Amino acid sequence: MAQDLSYYRNIGIMAHIDAGKTTTTERILYYTGINHRMGEVHNGAATMDWMVQEQERGITITSAATTAFWKYLGHEYKVNIIDTPGHVDFTVEVERSLRVLDGAIAVFCGVGGVEPQSETVWRQADKYQVPRIAFINKMDRVGADFFSVITQIQEKLLAVPLVLQIPIGSEDSFEGVIDLIEQKAILWPENSSLGAIYEKVDVPEEYQEQIEQWREKLLETVCETDDDLLERYFEDKDSITNEDIRRVVRKATLSNSMIPIICGSAFKNKGVQPLLDAIAAYLPSPIDVGAIVGSDPRSGDEVSREPESKSPFAALAFKIATDPFVGRIAFIRIYSGVIKSGAAVYNMRTDRKERITRLYQMHANKQNPKDQVEAGDICAIVGFKDIKTGDTLCDDKHKIHLENITFPDPVLGIAIEARSQEEVDKLSSALIKLTEEDPTFRVRTDEDSGQTIVSGMGELHLEIVIDRLSREFKLNINKGTPQVAYHESLTENVFHREIFDKEVGGKHLFADIDVELGKADDSVKGLVFESELDSDKLPRIFIAAIERGFKNAMNSGVLAGYPMQNLKVTLKNADHHPNESDEIAFEVAAQKAYRAGCEKAGPILMEPIMRTEVIGPEEYMGEIIADLNKRRGQVEGMETRSGMRVIKAMVPLAEQFGYVTILRSLTSGRASSTMEVEKYDEVPRNIAVGILEKIFGRVDLLKKK
Repeated sequence: MAQDLSYYRNIGIMAHIDAGKTTTTERILYYTGINHRMGEVHNGAATMDWMVQEQERGITITSAATTAFWKYLGHEYKVNIIDTPGHVDFTVEVERSLRVLDGAIAVFCGVGGVEPQSETVWRQADKYQVPRIAFINKMDRVGADFFSVITQIQEKLLAVPLVLQIPIGSEDSFEGVIDLIEQKAILWPENSSLGAIYEKVDVPEEYQEQIEQWREKLLETVCETDDDLLERYFEDKDSITNEDIRRVVRKATLSNSMIPIICGSAFKNKGVQPLLDAIAAYLPSPIDVGAIVGSDPRSGDEVSREPESKSPFAALAFKIATDPFVGRIAFIRIYSGVIKSGAAVYNMRTDRKERITRLYQMHANKQNPKDQVEAGDICAIVGFKDIKTGDTLCDDKHKIHLENITFPDPVLGIAIEARSQEEVDKLSSALIKLTEEDPTFRVRTDEDSGQTIVSGMGELHLEIVIDRLSREFKLNINKGTPQVAYHESLTENVFHREIFDKEVGGKHLFADIDVELGKADDSVKGLVFESELDSDKLPRIFIAAIERGFKNAMNSGVLAGYPMQNLKVTLKNADHHPNESDEIAFEVAAQKAYRAGCEKAGPILMEPIMRTEVIGPEEYMGEIIADLNKRRGQVEGMETRSGMRVIKAMVPLAEQFGYVTILRSLTSGRASSTMEVEKYDEVPRNIAVGILEKIFGRVDLLKKK
């Protein structure tokens, strides 16, 4: 029998590093009865942090999925949860999770408030229009300030907060929360129940005035979004029931116009049950999200699939993992239809069917076998031959192509090699598996040195990869020092004509193309290709070959072999001979035109610029700013947060190696920093000259100032 999807919740838990995501998830698993003991992150015993590297470092590295059940207002809700990392190096895990989730819990530290990665994951949720609830955690910590965090959510995230709870006490006197809708205090007694037992009591007298003030704000805010409620508010606001308020809060949450705010302390076992109630009450079900929209692969027309089991099957693979016992696993979100164990599904990317031997419901790294999984659910599949992150899986009689997932380019590279000849093939196989799992991890062979270069999102990312090569794949490898993943770009537009007229393999090949090439718009990544010719002048198959030639050539720039950031190519004219022209001829002509044209178009080197935040005591600000200036950093502002000073700066990644150690030395270990990629910018000429001389020993192509 088909499940009632209105009681399904597919949610993610997202936040800045160390805000308490995994601890919150552990409490959810305990209170829903999935786990019978609480695992603590600091002890390396958290269920969701199952990787050895996560347990050792006390951080989340890979997103982990689980399923819990919670009763709310007499109904049992099925909650699929994905716990995501908070470190910027693993932002890919947040990106691909939010692509398939219906709702999210944004966890904020009661002390740190809106931190850099909080803003990053918030923007990712905005990108996929994911409704959110904000959970202000760590209200027991010294310096916790609930109302300051609300202000930061308003000012930094430009969100409209709907405060549904306020804390009773703070820091070591934090006792519980006051529910503004029910106007009741929720207290967790200090006993051995580990927070499983709580009580609802009348609001303490000293909070009565504050309650009236914040409930009035809540009423005003929700009534402004509903005409019927607004009319009743002016006529007789006492007629507005708690159910009315919840209905409008849910409506505002689903439309992303407002963010419900609740609070607690997951570590101290306070506030998690009301969070589960809020998930059921306010976050969307698959029915609320509605039909998934894709395109028809034949016509290109827009098509949709309703979230129903009777609809044709459609799903998106959003994560690939390798399990030592069951092999390769693909995590999929099923948008419509049903998938059964042993069934065959159609992969749109490979244009062929894949046999699914087994289905699993995941609990971190443990698998619970399932016979079938229906629309609106998340599951794992095994037995396939070729499924990658972002692949659309569907019914071969009702094809649909869903929007793929986009990932950022890596910014840091490192050369690695196997220590023995016997391990060369083993290393190659391991790297292929890792690139399948992680779309931001790339592998290439340097054309000049023959070295294997692995690239990732930062030093920690590469450190984890190399640790996994050693532990999981039992490889001994040598590694070089981290190198910045530069890009190349152009500064001028040029016209170039390329004639390819050669004998190849006993056959005469001819292609003649006339192109204009230059830098594309900054908002564009990759190739922008336009043709001014119609099919009478040049067959479409040859135009496609020209585009393919330029696209492939962009992987290697003309200055130092770094990828070209973006490129705009306009095909102005072309000529072909009926018996001597083919796709290969035009593809080769395009590649030659790329190199010759780019050399004339003022090529420059581009470097990743990191948005950096440094948090430390006031007395060290002078030394920190002076050090940032030496690193070519541009300080953009300062603010005060929880009694500490916060410096915001833009600093080239090339100047940031070893910065954490230097910062500790400068501030006696009292300051910390975070950074994430903001943009690519031109490398100053004097530095670019040094880089190119080191690689090529010449700089003649570099654009002169």
